[in-house]
Amino acid sequence: MKQDTVWESALASEELPSAKSVLEQIVREGAQKMLQQAIEFEVDEYLSTHQQQDERGKRVVVRHGHLPKRNLMTGIGPIAVQAPRVRHRDGGARFSSAILPCYLRRSPSLDALIPALHLKGVSSGNLQEALEAILGPGAAGLSSSNIIRLKQVWEEEYQQWQRRDLSGKEYVYFWVDGIHCNVRLGDSGLCILVVMGALEDGRKELIAVVDGYRESKTSWLEVLRDLKARGLKQGPRLAIGDGALGFWAAFEEEYGDGSVQRCWVHKTANVLDKMPKSVQPGAKELLHEMYRAANKNDALLAYEKFLRRYQAKYPKACACLEKDKEVLFTFYQFPAEHWSHIRSTNPIESTFATVRHRTRQSKNCCNRKSTLAMVYKLASQAQKKWRRINAPKLLGRISCGVKFVDGIEEKVETQPLKMAA
Repeated sequence: MKQDTVWESALASEELPSAKSVLEQIVREGAQKMLQQAIEFEVDEYLSTHQQQDERGKRVVVRHGHLPKRNLMTGIGPIAVQAPRVRHRDGGARFSSAILPCYLRRSPSLDALIPALHLKGVSSGNLQEALEAILGPGAAGLSSSNIIRLKQVWEEEYQQWQRRDLSGKEYVYFWVDGIHCNVRLGDSGLCILVVMGALEDGRKELIAVVDGYRESKTSWLEVLRDLKARGLKQGPRLAIGDGALGFWAAFEEEYGDGSVQRCWVHKTANVLDKMPKSVQPGAKELLHEMYRAANKNDALLAYEKFLRRYQAKYPKACACLEKDKEVLFTFYQFPAEHWSHIRSTNPIESTFATVRHRTRQSKNCCNRKSTLAMVYKLASQAQKKWRRINAPKLLGRISCGVKFVDGIEEKVETQPLKMAA
């Protein structure tokens, strides 16, 4: 048995492996065998669909040995694979494996792991040691010089993504936020401006990741004008964000017909911050009652109750709530199925939590250019797991201008046609 072989080889070298190392070895060998079989089956299927023969009766597409072995770095360590080679006698199209492309040297999970470690504060020089601790000694091929080259590739990918054409795109919702990073961006007032959008089919997409100055109107104007210049002529029906952003003035100037929703998570935190801890539980319950109400009227009743209860003792907290009253309850004008998505900026907050909570060490291992590239890389990896908007068919109704009252589609009564006398 394979396990016995592992133990025997270890005993012969006078080393007694731990149960963990034996298990990892068995898992790697099993994964290697399965991957090799999958590649062989892929080639067999390709040959079965290319059975044409030449004038001499010989097959045009045939096997042609194997390529040299190469190590594929995966989350369980390096796996040695040997891709089959296919020959086209007529010099036609070449076979390219969808399972193991010729350029692939790492599994996609590592492409997310490396920037995540770097953004957590692990410097380029220490990344190899960190990866070896996670993946084993086989991760030695990911040297600091290779990681630096990898970061340069991410920067090129980011630049290409920033120049992509947005013609034909139409986003129903925008989520916007400013991410402040403790890295060497040249000025403490610089931050990363992020825009995420929801398409009509319910998919969420990362739209923009750029650096700005103190989330100012000027910085956000540059972002929105760049989106327009690349083809995004139609703005969203609703934009969700924190009240402190300079985004709102820029949004009104560039996409004046869109509605605005302040983030309830930010608002709740800001209001409670102006109250003593002893009264925060009761105040928090009332705030939750506002944005969890079944209709706007009930939400406003909870709003008035909050002001009556706390106005006299905590005027600053009440002023913080009052100043955004007009844009805190906008979500009631949209489908109830979407409320959990559009009451806050959680879609952005959850994705960029790792960026917000970076360590002090990352201050010395990142600069503006590499930070933007890695933030983009992390977000693009996370985007693959973003869940769609609930009831996506309703997004098309919103785009068509259908009105919603308390989350329910407003029925338009049509007048019967009068018969001619």
